[in-house]
Amino acid sequence: MRSLLILILTFFLVSCTNVGHKGERTSDIKSNCDCAKIKSEKEELIKVPDYGLLKKSDWSAIEPYFENDNLIFAWTAWLRSCSAIKEKNAWGKVCDIADDIQEPNQETIKTYFKKYFNVYAASNIDGSETGMITGYYQPILKGSKVKTPHYPIPLYTPPKDLITVDLSEVYPDLKSKRLRGKLVGNKLIPYLSRAEIDGQESPLAGNEIAWVEDPVEAFFLEIQGSGIIHFDNGDEIQIGYADQNGYPFKAIGSALIQKKEITMSEASMEGIKNWAKRNVKKLREFLNLNSSYVFFRKLPNDLPGPIGALGVSIEAERSVAIDPKFIPLGAPIFLSTTQPNSNDSLDRLMVAQDTGGAIRGGVRADFYWGRGDDAGSKAGSMKQQGKVWALLPKEFQFPTDTQEFVLKRSKIEEASK
Repeated sequence: MRSLLILILTFFLVSCTNVGHKGERTSDIKSNCDCAKIKSEKEELIKVPDYGLLKKSDWSAIEPYFENDNLIFAWTAWLRSCSAIKEKNAWGKVCDIADDIQEPNQETIKTYFKKYFNVYAASNIDGSETGMITGYYQPILKGSKVKTPHYPIPLYTPPKDLITVDLSEVYPDLKSKRLRGKLVGNKLIPYLSRAEIDGQESPLAGNEIAWVEDPVEAFFLEIQGSGIIHFDNGDEIQIGYADQNGYPFKAIGSALIQKKEITMSEASMEGIKNWAKRNVKKLREFLNLNSSYVFFRKLPNDLPGPIGALGVSIEAERSVAIDPKFIPLGAPIFLSTTQPNSNDSLDRLMVAQDTGGAIRGGVRADFYWGRGDDAGSKAGSMKQQGKVWALLPKEFQFPTDTQEFVLKRSKIEEASK
């Protein structure tokens, strides 16, 4: 055990990553940021106990929105959550009751949530209740089952020599961290970076799940975390996130802005794709700045959507990715924001069924739009402010340290008024 501790401490800085289902979004690009302030805020967030930024609210806060939503569209997503969380404390009763509702409709669903759940407003470390809402989707790529001149870019399954260490086994406080690498002799060293995987002569040969035509599309497939590969003969496979090589994600958009290759207004998914088409010779250099590399697994084709971090199929326009430190994974939430590039309201009952490397903070959500180009257009342009409320069973018990933190925080906020 002592040798393992030494190994972890020496290796931690280069290969320790968050346990996240998806990579960072291009819409999370920040330019001219106050990096010291952001670093301080992240350090403060680490100190907050689980769910410590949820504030007890009331149904009156969301009822006007709740009444106007078609709740039946969220019901399927909620039942899928129940299949994964019903054995957990406080969730069993509400999930059993949901399973017993034979013909759910607007009124029975509304009555169910109001009777068995309390409302909690999500907040940030500074006490504010508004945060960033982005979007993601499931792209459809043309591909091949074998390498061809037209389809030269491989998508890999996890390599057999990739070793993952769950740090919570040694340090419970690091339950959201994993260590990845490979053994050379009796030493664990960092795994191959993106540049090494793509630059060497097929170092992961034999692990190809499919081949695609465009390195940029493959790169964005890693960011989204799942996709459909459509073959020329009409066959298709659905693939999803399986693992990652252990390096932190670095946004290509930020690097392109810093090098004055694009402007901030061009730093969208489509803007970066357009830049890539014009700069084929520079592309690999910028892709390699992000050493992180995602590996995939084949999913059943009959799934209605990709598998989220909760382990269930997520629902288009009813599932979101959240930070599980601040909102319980699997919980119903209510989201109030606007449509992409619009002032039109988007107020909807959602279910927290996924996570992501860039989805960090108390008021932070990534809206799953579905599959294909239309969903991709909405996801790529979604970056606006919104509010989030978590709906938790009335029997839900917050950890003791969270209760103490919330009480202390409430007293400080009251004294500052």
